[in-house]
Amino acid sequence: MTSLDELRTWSGPQVHGDLPGPRSAELLARQAQHESNARSYPRRLPIAIAEACGSLVRDVDGNVFIDFLTGAGVLSLGHNHPELVAAITAQLGVLTHGLDFPTPAKDAFTQAQLSMLPPHLRDRMKIHFCGPTGANAVDAAVKLCKTATKRGDIITFQGGFHGSSHAAMALTGLVSQKQPVANPVPGVHFFPYSYCARCPLGLTPDSCATNCVAYLERALTDGNGGVPLPAAVIMEMVQGEGGIIPARRDFVRRIRTLTRELGIPLIVDEVQTGCGRTGTWFAFEEYGIDPDVIIASKALSGIGTPVALILYDRDLDTWAPGAHTGTFRGNQLAFAAGTQAIHIIRRDDILTNVVQRGRQITERLAPLDDNPYVTEIRGRGLVWGIEFADPASHRPAGKLAARVQATALRHGLIVEVGGREDCVVRLMPPLNVTPDTVDTACTILLDAITEATAGSGGPVGGVRSSA
Repeated sequence: MTSLDELRTWSGPQVHGDLPGPRSAELLARQAQHESNARSYPRRLPIAIAEACGSLVRDVDGNVFIDFLTGAGVLSLGHNHPELVAAITAQLGVLTHGLDFPTPAKDAFTQAQLSMLPPHLRDRMKIHFCGPTGANAVDAAVKLCKTATKRGDIITFQGGFHGSSHAAMALTGLVSQKQPVANPVPGVHFFPYSYCARCPLGLTPDSCATNCVAYLERALTDGNGGVPLPAAVIMEMVQGEGGIIPARRDFVRRIRTLTRELGIPLIVDEVQTGCGRTGTWFAFEEYGIDPDVIIASKALSGIGTPVALILYDRDLDTWAPGAHTGTFRGNQLAFAAGTQAIHIIRRDDILTNVVQRGRQITERLAPLDDNPYVTEIRGRGLVWGIEFADPASHRPAGKLAARVQATALRHGLIVEVGGREDCVVRLMPPLNVTPDTVDTACTILLDAITEATAGSGGPVGGVRSSA
């Protein structure tokens, strides 16, 4: 029996000895010698991965982990889903790269993507294939809106994350936490997001009346507000890297009303939340709005084969031929896998599983309401965040979140951290994750939090060193 077959008959996580194991340590050391200092995941999750299947990964030392990171959300159906592997394998011998020529694989993928939109949007939206990353699609969306409106400024939100390209980084509120780069793209204006656990205006939901939107409304309608009428407003329905922060419904709907009244295109960044992550195909559906531009990337192929696109209202299609190009916008393998992924998601009623497993996570993590170090548990569908803070100072507890992450890994669960000062432990399981796997993962996480917070009398704020 091969090790991959063993993974398919797995009965629980198996971690033997210290992490990293000796073989992982060897590869990590070689990586540190030869790769960029910007590498990130292996610093907090010190393993070298050998193989994976479904919700599981095995490292080169034979340790098995439940993976609730899933390639930062790209593996919507888990690692190496056999039907997606078969779709890619079949396409591999036919055509792999097609620029922007029409192909059967691309046409099937396009029709499948349009079919997942709300019915009233399917005939209104056009599709543009971008470079292979979400940041490429963000750049394309902004460029499209600037071209169509002939305006130059962009409104974005504090805490948002839109990518690491120069333009996308300029729209990202988290950039200063990592390492600021001088001279970002000009004309970007940041406004408060509806982050009620840490309200930028110092309010509570009872006293708020969504003042963060009122601030934006007044800035855009006041002739002395200092903000020109922008080419677009870009926002996430759920801030992902910002700490899994779902926007309040009234916040989103008022922004949509405002942008419509002022003729401002609304760009919804669904790179992390799209393709079923929140329980609907796109998160904006839960808010009852129609965006002008939708950005999608991560989970489009379902298996991590890169592809990125924007869907946008036909009225914005003012580009001339060749106005926005990209060599890697014709990934036929991603198209074949993505079409099959949508077929599986419909056939197996995966979105219902997302909703049900989200309720299961809510119930299983309910005991954390009594933990003084837990500020908030929040999420939608199968994207969740647990925010930690010092109970005395209420400052973000990044060191504590890092301890939770490290403790969970030792017990066989891979999770990520993010948010302000990396104080949020984030969960992104595969959309087809089973109830048993969710139950096991939540047990590990609860135990890790209990262990990490027990006797935490010392400082727990700040960010763990990335040595």
